[in-house]
Amino acid sequence: MTISPCSRSNGTSLTLAALGAAILMIGSTASAETVATINGVAIDSAIVEVYLESRTQKPADQATPAERDAIMREISDIYLLTTQPIANELAKDPRVKAQSELQHRGILAQAVATDFFSKNGATDEEILAMYQSQLELAPPLQFKARHILVETQAAAASLITQLGEGSDFEELAKAHSTGPSGPSGGDLGWFSPEQMVKPFSDAVAGMSDGEFTKEPVQTQFGWHVILREESRANEPPTLESVRDAIKQQVEQTKFQSYLENLREDDGESD
Repeated sequence: MTISPCSRSNGTSLTLAALGAAILMIGSTASAETVATINGVAIDSAIVEVYLESRTQKPADQATPAERDAIMREISDIYLLTTQPIANELAKDPRVKAQSELQHRGILAQAVATDFFSKNGATDEEILAMYQSQLELAPPLQFKARHILVETQAAAASLITQLGEGSDFEELAKAHSTGPSGPSGGDLGWFSPEQMVKPFSDAVAGMSDGEFTKEPVQTQFGWHVILREESRANEPPTLESVRDAIKQQVEQTKFQSYLENLREDDGESD
């Protein structure tokens, strides 16, 4: 949350979300100490550290003296504003209360999620199992193809007729295709079926190498005439090259299951 009307003359806006996160940490930081007092309210060192890390996107101990000074000015301004008599009245406003509650819950929910991930990391066995399951779902072939994209079915049908009479596919693509690959003769290079929209990939998979579509293929982009030039075995990525991505998928799947269980438990309690 950014309060732009209260930004300082140097353009630095007062960001409250990071301050809220810091306040949640106060009780758990044994080494925290008071670093300043504004209108009788102490500013804890834990607040400064967490707010600084959020604003600079780096560890607090790497902050420069200038960055620390700027952070202290921002925090001081926030405390100045929130210790004014009007702040007590505004805190009772239903909308302000709702925003405050949502921010508090959002920060706490993120903390719970972070704790879950720290305690439920993906094991090597889980990573390998998901990798193998994805290999089983991977298409067996990659294709090299060209296409001509036009606006109407009639235009596509006319191009198919010309191809049947011996016209050159690349030249027709250069002359008629409205797609970005038109100037290069409709060349799409190598691709896996899942990289293309389904009607297109289904048409390519149903042909033989060197064959062009005998009927126009419609997608949300228009009407296509497709030439499948070559095909080859789909070489899957190595486990190590995708380990980090699969690790995230495994952990996210665990977290979603955790959430689903919480939802079910909450439904049973209603």
